[in-house]
Amino acid sequence: MTDPMNPFRPPTFSEVEPPQPPPVEKSSLTESVFTWGAPPLKYGPGAVDEIGYDVSRLGVRRVLVLTDPRIAATGLAARIGEALKAAGVDHELYDQVHCEPTDDSLRAAAAAATELAGAEAFDGFLAVGGGSVIDTAKAVNLLSTSGGDLMDYINKPVGGGLAPRKPTKPLIAVPTTAGTGSESTPVCVLDILGLKVKSGISHPSLRPVLAVVDPLVTLSLPAAVTAASGMDIVCHALESYTARPYTSFLRHAADARVAYNGSNPVSDTWAEKALALIARSFRRAVLVGTDLAARSDMMMAATFAGMGFGNAGVHIPHACAYPIAGMVRDYRPAGYDVDEPMVPHGQSVSLTAPAAFRFTFPTDPDRHVRAASLLSGGRSSGGATADAAPADRLPEALVALMRDIGIPSGVAAVGFTSNEVDALVEGALKQQRLLNVAPREVTAEDLAGIFQASLENW
Repeated sequence: MTDPMNPFRPPTFSEVEPPQPPPVEKSSLTESVFTWGAPPLKYGPGAVDEIGYDVSRLGVRRVLVLTDPRIAATGLAARIGEALKAAGVDHELYDQVHCEPTDDSLRAAAAAATELAGAEAFDGFLAVGGGSVIDTAKAVNLLSTSGGDLMDYINKPVGGGLAPRKPTKPLIAVPTTAGTGSESTPVCVLDILGLKVKSGISHPSLRPVLAVVDPLVTLSLPAAVTAASGMDIVCHALESYTARPYTSFLRHAADARVAYNGSNPVSDTWAEKALALIARSFRRAVLVGTDLAARSDMMMAATFAGMGFGNAGVHIPHACAYPIAGMVRDYRPAGYDVDEPMVPHGQSVSLTAPAAFRFTFPTDPDRHVRAASLLSGGRSSGGATADAAPADRLPEALVALMRDIGIPSGVAAVGFTSNEVDALVEGALKQQRLLNVAPREVTAEDLAGIFQASLENW
C-alpha cells in the first residue's frame, strides 16, 4: 500500500502482503525426507591420548578392546589399555581380528568376546584398527546384544536382513588407516566364504557413538596399504555424490527408513570436501608417508567421505567389488601380511570405477564433470584434460590417480579373465541393496560391459 501523501515512502512490513509460495504437489509415493547421522568426532594429532577420558565420560566401565595382530605389535592397543586403566575403565583385549573379515572370523570374534566377558558382560566396545577391526567390532556388538546367527542380519537376498533385536552397546572407533570411514558409518562388510561373495550388515544402531581420529597412528602405514585404503575414500565420495537422489525413492515409513538414503545436500557437502582433500594430499601421502599434513588430510577425507556415503550410500563400484574380493584365487597384494589370496577392499572397489562412472555419466553430466574437477584439484591435469569429452573426464582422472599410486591396472591384474565375467556379474547382481542406489537401472548386460571394460583400465 502506498501513502497518498508521500508516494515515495516504502510500505511498512505490516502493510505488505507476504508472498505466497508456489503450490507444491505432494505425493504419497515418492520420498521427501532424508536422514543424516554421524558420531561425535574427536580429531587431531594426539587425540588418541585422551581415549580414557572419552570412554569414561560415556559411562562405560568395562570394555572389550578389539584390534588385529599388526596393530597389537605396534604397542598402540597396549597404550590405549593403559589410558583406560588410568581412567578407571576395566578392559579385556581381543587382538586376533582378521584382515578383510569373513563370516567365520566374525563368529570367532563373537565367541571370543563371550569367553572374555565371563560372568559380567561388557558394557562397551572399543575398536582400534582399520575398517576390518571396526567392522568386526560392529558385528561383535550386534551378536553380543541381540544373539542369533550372523546370517540372520546379513542384507537380503544373501542373508535374512533382520534388524537388531535389542539395543547395541556403545562402540568407540579409533581408525588406524585412512580408508573405510567405518568410524562414521552404520555398515559392517564381510566375505561369506561358502558363497564366495562379499555382503554386509546395515543398520543405524551399528554406527559408533564416538570416532577418535588421530593421524599420528597412520605414519607407519606401507605405501601400498595407503594407496588401497585411499581408493576406498575416493569411491565412497564419488559413489555417494553420484547416487540417485533421495527424492527418487519410494516413500519410507518412519519405522522403516534405510541407512542409505541416496544423494542429499548434507552428504554432497562432505563428499566434495573429501575429494578436495584427496586431490591435495593423496599422492603425497603414498609417496612420502611421514608427511603429517598429507596424512592428516587423508584421515579427515576418510571420515568426511564416511559421513557422506554412510547416509547417501554407494553403488556400482562397490557392488562389483564384492565378487572380485569373494572370488579371488591367487592374488596376494604388496604391503599386506596375509597367508591367503586377497584383493584389498580399496583395490577391488577402484578397479571398475572408471567404467562405472562412464556408465552413470548421462544421469547428471554436470555433477560428474564437477567431481572430475574436484578430484583433479580444479586443474586440467591429473588425467582430466581440458579437451577431453565430458564423459571421459572423471574416468581419466581416476585412471591417472590409480596409475600414479600403484593400483593394479584392472580386473585382469588381480587374476580374472574375460571367461569369468559372467560369474562376476552374478555376484554383483546379488548386491541389490547397493545397485538400488545407482542413479540408473543396472542390468546384467550393463554389468558385463562394465567388467569387460575394466579388465584393463590402461
